[in-house]
Amino acid sequence: MVLKRIESNGLNIQVGDWDLLKAPAYSIRNVVFVEEQKVPVEIELDDMDEKSTHVVAFDDNERPIATARLTPEGHIGRMAVLKEYRGKGIGAVVLNLIIDAAKDVGFKKVSLAAQLQAIGFYENAGFELEKDAQVFYDANIPHKMMFKYI
Repeated sequence: MVLKRIESNGLNIQVGDWDLLKAPAYSIRNVVFVEEQKVPVEIELDDMDEKSTHVVAFDDNERPIATARLTPEGHIGRMAVLKEYRGKGIGAVVLNLIIDAAKDVGFKKVSLAAQLQAIGFYENAGFELEKDAQVFYDANIPHKMMFKYI
């Protein structure tokens, strides 16, 4: 089901459920996580996908280029932007829309596990490191927990 559809700066962005956005979301996640970051495919997909709200951004050729999800617990995850679209503000747009989805269902705080190289991106969006945040590894990639009051 589509919850929201937005067109902005040549992007078509959809907010919806897994049934609607599975194919485009997975195509992005497969490239970014499985191919680039070598995450095993069997752990990239999980049972949270069907329970989560998803955002997918498409370019002006309807190619899926960025995605994120919000779990029922208010955790943002699976944030991914195709390499050639990074650094263009698309990730920030997707992040803001997933935060809006969290607000729409009543969350006052969201959390995420940030890959170390992405901490600055999330700090620029108003996220803070959890107090005494320790590095932990998910799929052999170092992360730290972050949060934002919304």
